[in-house]
Amino acid sequence: MEIAIIAHDGKKADMVQFLNKNKDILDKDFIKLIATGTTGYKAELAGFKIKKMLSGPLGGDAQIAARVAEGKTKMVLFFKDPLASHAHEVDINMLLRVCDVHNVPIATNEASAQLLLYAIVQQS
Repeated sequence: MEIAIIAHDGKKADMVQFLNKNKDILDKDFIKLIATGTTGYKAELAGFKIKKMLSGPLGGDAQIAARVAEGKTKMVLFFKDPLASHAHEVDINMLLRVCDVHNVPIATNEASAQLLLYAIVQQS
């Protein structure tokens, strides 16, 4: 199962902390992680094996959306920063829309991301 991880700048540390907290789930052989560039780099520093896309503002969100549309990415964990403005808001909305169109679960905060990971544990 391919899971995409994305985090706005103000949420990258939270994402790494979340990944570390859920390392036992994410280290399963059937889970592959992909990420936008900087989020992926920070996750790599924490010891996770990640396939990195471009940085979000440079098209990483669009690359992940394409993988969702192709049926490759089955879940998206996107820690959005609701208190900051983002120049690439259009790309973010496109990713959310593609996930909705293709019925792919997307979590935009830690609480919903945790529920999605618990669902993986229940199914395995």
